[in-house]
Amino acid sequence: MFMKVSSRQRVLTARQRRRRRRAERGPSGLSLLPWLLMGLGALSHLISGDAPNPWVGGLGLLAFNSLYIAIVFRAFDERARESRTTWVLLGLLGAVTFGLAIAYGREWLLLFPLLGLALGSVVRRGRNLVRITVPLVVAVGVVTIWKDTWDSFGIVYGTFVSTLVTAAILALDETVRKLRATQEELARSAVEKERLRFSRDLHDLLGHTLSVIVVKSEVVRRLAPRDLDAALAQVADIESVGRQALTEIREAVTGYREGSLATELDRARDALSSAGIEPVVRRSGPLLEPATEALLSWVVRESATNAVRHSGATRCEISVDGTVDRVRLTVADDGRGP
Repeated sequence: MFMKVSSRQRVLTARQRRRRRRAERGPSGLSLLPWLLMGLGALSHLISGDAPNPWVGGLGLLAFNSLYIAIVFRAFDERARESRTTWVLLGLLGAVTFGLAIAYGREWLLLFPLLGLALGSVVRRGRNLVRITVPLVVAVGVVTIWKDTWDSFGIVYGTFVSTLVTAAILALDETVRKLRATQEELARSAVEKERLRFSRDLHDLLGHTLSVIVVKSEVVRRLAPRDLDAALAQVADIESVGRQALTEIREAVTGYREGSLATELDRARDALSSAGIEPVVRRSGPLLEPATEALLSWVVRESATNAVRHSGATRCEISVDGTVDRVRLTVADDGRGP
């Protein structure tokens, strides 16, 4: 069956992939660049000619913008964010900000919230955030009260909020992306676990079943010339084993197969007998939990298969005994190997 994919569907699929890649990458330093528009008041103050030493102010504003851009882009790279260079740049940004605010006041005080944004993007959580934010807010309050009493509360509050909100949002985004990565890793682990289960089930099922079929086929070959009825009985057993194997493979594919110890003991007895090995099976003790029965069933299946294929034994004993809390399975034969 063929499906025709329209160009619109291909465009939507490409858009979904791009959105997913952007979501995995998370935000970048570009998301904090528009806040530089808050510095337009300082630029307007320089252009109007009211600022003393405009060249010094212009160089200071250029240095502030350059440091801010460098810091916010480094803040979204985990290695760069934790490096000493980032902290040096952050210290220089603080020095330039306080210097310009003290020298010019007025619109230049709006650089303090930008300093808070840069600080929050670097120091996103932990005690360092509180230890740095509190002294910063106090220092900003002192400078703004000194230079502009009427608007000091707004500047201080803006600096405080911009620092903590930026830190909280970026820390939350980082946590969400880590959780998403963890979920994807768990999903991959679940898929890998299911593959291992499926391969183990197929190995055990097919190995045991094919061994029984091979052994019974050899018996049919030996019996056919002298006892046709016995050979036909063995052929019927081969058919039954094959049908049972098909059923178990379907159950293994759907993941609902549970081992039954009694069934596996009967199959082991039959497989050993067909291979010319005398089976001795003993079972005592209370009923077992389903998980325990399933585990012991796998052991009986694998042990019987190995005894048939590799032991060269004439007698094999399988015993199950124990209590409610503890159970023991013993498989022993008198073979010496191939």
